[in-house]
Amino acid sequence: MMKKTAIAPANIALIKYWGKRDASLNLPLNSSFSMNLSELSTTTTIQFRQLKKDEISLDGHDATTEDRERVVRHLDRIRKIAGTSFRARVVSRNTFPTGVGIASSASGFAALTLAATRALGLRLSEKQLSLLARRGSGSACRSVPDGFVEWVVGKRDEDSYAFSLHPPDFWDIHDVVVLVSRRMKKVTSTEGHSLAPTSPFFQVRLRDIPRRLSLLKKALKEKDFSTFGRVVEEEALNMHAVMMTSSPPLLYWEPVTLKVMLLVFQMRDEGLQAYVTLDAGPTVHVICQANDAERLARKLRTVEGVIAVIDNKPGKGARVVEEHLF
Repeated sequence: MMKKTAIAPANIALIKYWGKRDASLNLPLNSSFSMNLSELSTTTTIQFRQLKKDEISLDGHDATTEDRERVVRHLDRIRKIAGTSFRARVVSRNTFPTGVGIASSASGFAALTLAATRALGLRLSEKQLSLLARRGSGSACRSVPDGFVEWVVGKRDEDSYAFSLHPPDFWDIHDVVVLVSRRMKKVTSTEGHSLAPTSPFFQVRLRDIPRRLSLLKKALKEKDFSTFGRVVEEEALNMHAVMMTSSPPLLYWEPVTLKVMLLVFQMRDEGLQAYVTLDAGPTVHVICQANDAERLARKLRTVEGVIAVIDNKPGKGARVVEEHLF
């Protein structure tokens, strides 16, 4: 059997996906929108052969029981399509910490899907890859296409997928990622999705998402950064308000998270156009224009407690590469 390696980017959701209408299929309750990140990625090498069981290594360690079960379930889906019972050796490495709100499952399952299907000789279309990656992790469908990506909610399994609305070089904006913790979050995104409907604000948020998505896409098309940034920040705070008011409440922020956010607000008051967004974790993503990225990153590195600052441009989607990890 062939060995294949794929690389896929993490993505930052600009219009969020929080809450599922079908957990087994990872079908969302709303459409979402994201930007792939140039410097944050997962590389995965996979080879199918005669083995007693799947061998899975993540970032140099054997996969935890929970991670292993998710990966094996996904491999089983792909084996079923290919009509094979061969087990796999999987080696995967991230360029960033896992489980801190940087969409590691998105890049991970996008890379796994592409590498596994190619290793088994399957040539799936981008839409088919997106649909399949979604089954492993919802947001993974957005890490398959390039650049600025929309995931349409769809009505059934076959039409809930992601596609590229604009290529990476459409607009030179940056996501300055501020890492404030390396600890794995206590409540996974999967658990959080199930709690979302318990918030009294959940349905209010859902009803308003089409309006915000429309505003965001218009601002993106017109390269209207101030409107774009305001919508992105409003959306992030809105989602975290739902998290904080779920039962039990979820508060993913660390004290340093708030310090970083307040600094960005202060810098904006002083004239630098930058806006914050956060996924389900303490990591802060600061969206800015290209000519402000270096100055912003330099200032953010001065905040006590910040571990790393990683400047990202819009990035490519999942792709096969020649260098293998084993």
